Amino acid sequence: MDWLQILVLSLIQGFTEFLPVSSSAHLILVPVFSDWPDQGLAFDVALHVGSLVAVVLYFREELVRMTASWCTSLAGRGTDDDARLAWWVILATIPVGIAGLLVKDMLETHARSPQLLAFGLIVFGIVLGIVDWRCRGRRSEYQMNWKDALWIGLAQALALFPGTSRSGITMTMALLLGLNREASARFSFLLSIPVIVLAGGLEAVDLVRSGIDVDWFSLLLGALLSAISAYLCIHYFLAFIKRIGMQPFVIYRVLLGIALLWLFA
Repeated sequence: MDWLQILVLSLIQGFTEFLPVSSSAHLILVPVFSDWPDQGLAFDVALHVGSLVAVVLYFREELVRMTASWCTSLAGRGTDDDARLAWWVILATIPVGIAGLLVKDMLETHARSPQLLAFGLIVFGIVLGIVDWRCRGRRSEYQMNWKDALWIGLAQALALFPGTSRSGITMTMALLLGLNREASARFSFLLSIPVIVLAGGLEAVDLVRSGIDVDWFSLLLGALLSAISAYLCIHYFLAFIKRIGMQPFVIYRVLLGIALLWLFA
């Protein structure tokens, strides 16, 4: 891999992993505009590691509190807001874990279909736009209950459909349930941690089994660039949606979906 391919793929992964715009749709466009070879499984794992590092670093204080309170609740010494939030993240992860195992083979075969990606981008983008326009929730992520977490988790399982966007669909459901924009995004980002661990873990297992040689410099550089771009994305996205909302991303999704249909018609 040359440095330009590493840079482009890392930035795409870092920025689109947490924006409600579908990273898979962007990655499928890369070979359309370049003659680069496939980056390989090892590089995909490195990019996921970078995104994971970014979200853990950004929410490090919350994660420390949540972990400590969750352990306290396991010991039977009471449950506070941080412990409940930790339990809601765990509960919301279960549906996508089960769904991923059930449809893994189908996803590997059909998930990169440009037509399906375009359909997911447009339809779920419009749904996000309608919900963001009509729902003006006031609740924070700490005011959620187990039913909220379960509904958001079920919505997250829909992200297995190409073009949906994991962050987009979870924010949509959170807004629909009455969370405010910032809380919806923050809970979606927290939910990304176990999802990235599970997805990256499966890729890492496949990588070990394959026994292929890896270019460690490319992997480290890709992980670093992915981490930096993902961290910046989280920081500025939270400030952006609080003031402006989701509509710019809705417009972008629809236009990208139309572009995919035009390119692959």
